[in-house]
Amino acid sequence: MLTGPEFKMSKTKAKQKDARKGRDRLKKSDRRRQILLELKLRPHVRISDLARSFNVSTETVRRDFDALAKDGLLARAHGGASTASQGHYPSLDERTAARAAERARIGETAAALVQEGDTVMIDSGSTTIQLARALALQGRSCTVITNSIPVAAALGDSAADVILCPGEFLPAESAVVGADTLEYLSRFNVDRCLIGATGLTDEGVSEAISGFAAIKRMMLQRAANRHLLIDAQKFGCKGLVRAGALADLDSVVVDTAPTGPLRAELDAAGVEIVLADFG
Repeated sequence: MLTGPEFKMSKTKAKQKDARKGRDRLKKSDRRRQILLELKLRPHVRISDLARSFNVSTETVRRDFDALAKDGLLARAHGGASTASQGHYPSLDERTAARAAERARIGETAAALVQEGDTVMIDSGSTTIQLARALALQGRSCTVITNSIPVAAALGDSAADVILCPGEFLPAESAVVGADTLEYLSRFNVDRCLIGATGLTDEGVSEAISGFAAIKRMMLQRAANRHLLIDAQKFGCKGLVRAGALADLDSVVVDTAPTGPLRAELDAAGVEIVLADFG
């Protein structure tokens, strides 16, 4: 049994060891950010390697993988994870050029939902860019929080106050995503959010772009009124990740009214159908 100076020295060493251990461990958000960085450098990462690197248990890393996979940011593999594979999906420029008239009308109609003085979240997408342009043209005085650089730019010289989120930059989408973006969005309570999506089915809203589903879920959580902007060609389509249920929406702004099971489920969920004006 240790006594006197030897006992005090042993306690000091134990405290120093615990302090080093605490410093070595990353916060959850930092760990997950580091995992995504590792996947940029190599196509596959192993749970055991990351557990040693982060000084955490393998179960902790598995939970990190599960959370990132749920958001479409990686693909689970035996003993580890790899970069999420999405197949071909049109670029933002390609989507912006397609069905431009329909999306412009949807954007104009959605802009009319925003009231003077509203606080608004707008996510990244070709249709939400049209919404931002309509808000600017209509001179609506509001506060807009967005992860989209084109949305922010469209509102830059307007009556709106624009807040651009921090995060990991996706050049192909001119937007930011990731843990920093989600944490930043979680600080706000807003009057409404207006989001786009890859697809809409009777099962809900889905998204093809890695990280965008998590952004949509957070915006839906932080908004009192929740609006989806989507064109009829996306009815029945499913993206990589489910972003929300139909019950998470208050309205859907569309160019053509949905029919069949989708319309029945929207009605059952109490979701208002707002038709874009083509007159």
